[in-house]
Amino acid sequence: MQNILVPTDFTSEAHNALEVAVQLAYRTGGRITLLHVVEAPSAAGLVSTGGVAHGSSRDGVFMVQLLQRTKRRMHELMAEVARTHLGVPVHDAIATAPVDEAILGVIREQHIDLVVVGTREHAPAFHLLTPDSHAERLVRLAPCPVLTVKHPAPAFEVHSIVFASDFSAEADQLVPYLRQLGQAFPEATLHLLDIVTRAEDYATALDRIHAFASRHQLAAYEPDVFDAPQVQAGIPRYVEQAHADLVVMLTHGHSGLRHLLQHNIAESVAVQTAAPVLTFHPH
Repeated sequence: MQNILVPTDFTSEAHNALEVAVQLAYRTGGRITLLHVVEAPSAAGLVSTGGVAHGSSRDGVFMVQLLQRTKRRMHELMAEVARTHLGVPVHDAIATAPVDEAILGVIREQHIDLVVVGTREHAPAFHLLTPDSHAERLVRLAPCPVLTVKHPAPAFEVHSIVFASDFSAEADQLVPYLRQLGQAFPEATLHLLDIVTRAEDYATALDRIHAFASRHQLAAYEPDVFDAPQVQAGIPRYVEQAHADLVVMLTHGHSGLRHLLQHNIAESVAVQTAAPVLTFHPH
């Protein structure tokens, strides 16, 4: 998690994501690519620090002016990062394409291994009535891990990490990332969480957690089984009650969590949970 992409539209939500990304990059020795996407049907392609193309038509002149203003705002953000004195390298990029297409293109071309994206925290009822946000689509589509951030974090301190899973074989893929997080936040307690929808499943879920920890020689962890009517509602409730600082989960597949397609649960949790949520695709 060292080559970090932060998409920005210059909103407060995007600024929250940048705050967290800078602190995470500092802890991991990483670097940041700050990306702004200009959706322009008549223009296509990535415009980076080398400048912008000039056009002769009115639309072309408008586009040049828009890109120039964007570059100024990007440089202001980069200067803000420099003032943190953390020494995190930041590069800017501007893309002119549909947002999802542009972000996925940069992920591939620059070998990004983590996207940090800002979003609003949505209540479940609101979430059901609104179309997918860019953050939700990134959780679903991005080939690399995605960290969704909902709130300002000028001091991003992680004392409690929750790995929400059912701890079957596919969950084993996340162990290297859990170790990385443990190294980045050595003060954090790891909670292994399984959500059950029937009280009689409690003992079985607890056995799965201990078996997972034993397989991977996790000496320091807290096993947690939480009863809730639905998995996607149970995770935010648990996180709130436990005052967790970071949630980790798989986005789809058979491990993750049961009863619903996992990627749908991850998308829902990513926007409904107050704490930052780090999602991974299984290999």
